[in-house]
Parts: sequence; C-alpha cells; structure tokens
Amino acid sequence: MSASVLVLAGCAAEPEEPAADALSGSILIDGSSTVGPASEIAAELFMEINPGVRVAVNVSGTGGGFEKFCNGETDASNASREIKEEEAALCDAAGIKYDFVTVANDALSVVVNKDNPLVCITTEQLATIWNADASGTIMTWGDVDGMPAEIADVKLDLYGPGTDSGTFDFFTAEINGEEGNIRNDYINIGEDDLLAVEGVSGSAGGMGFIPFSFYQENLDELKSLEVDSGSGCVKPTVENVQAGTYTPLGRGLYTYFASTALTRPEVFAFARFLVEETELINSTAGYVGLTAAQQSEALAKLEALLQ
Repeated sequence: MSASVLVLAGCAAEPEEPAADALSGSILIDGSSTVGPASEIAAELFMEINPGVRVAVNVSGTGGGFEKFCNGETDASNASREIKEEEAALCDAAGIKYDFVTVANDALSVVVNKDNPLVCITTEQLATIWNADASGTIMTWGDVDGMPAEIADVKLDLYGPGTDSGTFDFFTAEINGEEGNIRNDYINIGEDDLLAVEGVSGSAGGMGFIPFSFYQENLDELKSLEVDSGSGCVKPTVENVQAGTYTPLGRGLYTYFASTALTRPEVFAFARFLVEETELINSTAGYVGLTAAQQSEALAKLEALLQ
C-alpha cells in the first residue's frame, strides 16, 4: 500500500504499523529552539518502535533552520513562525517543494519574577516596555502606566531571544507591530530559553517571553502574566490556546517537510507520527497538542505533498 493511500485509509480505519525492522535510514531536522524539544521527544519515541531509523534533531533557530532547509541540507525544518518571502525564494530557487504541518500549539508566555505583584498585563503595556523607543527611557516598572506601586522603583530587567529566533519575529510583530522592532538594551538570550528562566527568576524586576513548555518546566521559578489584548485578561493555558482566546500570543508551531524527503518511507512515517501522536508527544514535552481539525488538516497536507 502506498504512503498516500495510508493517509487516506487512516480516516476510516487504523492502518497497520510496519514491522519494527521494516523502516531504515536517517532523518535530519534542524530549526526552532521552541519546537526542538518536542521534536526530540518525537524522535526518541519513533526510534523506539523503528530501531532501523536514526532521527537527528538540531537547533539553529527558525531562521538558521530555513537556511539549511532551503540549501537542501535537511529533510525537515522546525519553525515557530511561517517561512518568510525571502526564505521561500531560496527554496524556490533550489527547486525545493515543501509545505508545513502544524505539530503543536504554543501559548507564548510573558513571565516575571515570582514576587512580582502584577497579575495581568495589557498588550499596550507590553509594547511600551519592549518597543524600540523604550530604549533608555522606560527603565523601571513605574515608567509604565498602571503598574503596581510596590514595584514602581524596581529596574526592568528584560530577557528575550535573538534575531534568528522565530519567537523574536512573532513577538515583535504581534506586540510591537513590526518584525524586529525591539529595544536595544534587553539581554539577548540567543536560542537558549533557559537563560531567560534563570535571569527572570533571579531578578526582582525580571521579565521575559518564552514558549509555554519552558514556563511549564519552571513553574516553581517563574510567574506567568495573564494578557489583555482588549477583551479582558486571559491566562496562557492549553484550553485558551486551543479555543483561540489567548490572543495575540497564541500560535502554531510547525515542521516544514521537503516533498522529495517525504517520498522516503521513513520520513513520511515520522511526519505522520508527529501528527497522529500529538497527545503523547506534546503532553510529554509540555506543549499544547493539536485539535482534531488541525490533525486532519496536517494529514491532508502530507498526502498532498506526495502528489
């Protein structure tokens, strides 16, 4: 039975799993540090039932991953944002046909020190703190309207990712209105979200924005803020992200696959595993899993790439 038929058959009945030694080969994935941990867990689980396959997951950031992907160096690219026009042009020039599947959801979490009395922050307040004009002017919590008096004199200590990060692109676009619009005096953590965890937890005035999974792993160290985008304060939770109410910081997380790679049985099987085992993979990794509708859409995209 062909791979494309298996996808269609999966809608009506559970397809037979291949024998453990039926698949062999190697799969190379690179890209987002946000998607990476879930992809690593998926790789470990997949290799347990397919010991003949080696799945290597590297992290060079969403932008770095696309550079390698569009140069034909990888089979798949993890991304915490959609591909940019200039990146897509590189893939097109190299003749690489691709599409993405949503592999998880994320509640990008605004985190502060555990002792910070603030509970909810508006998107306007976030923009006041993080936009480029804030450099050298918005230096304490009291420089932002509406902040608790107890922290008015506390210095803002800000942690955020570097420019290769899809999280950087997403946050600056959604909060500051333009990709790359950010103050120049925050502490750049590169691709290491744990540096933000350490920095914010150790500073009374600390603030950062990190993937939901990293917040979940460090509940004892950090406090997440509810976000008000105009319709009231909303917590970053699985339910709110899947319902679409955690705006504008709820987002999809993606893996891009090259169509030529998907013609290899081991790559297609892994891609399908990412989608079909969303609950197991994402609950283990602390991510927000896919809805049934997202699963159906993702499987249809994989089938279409084989055409």
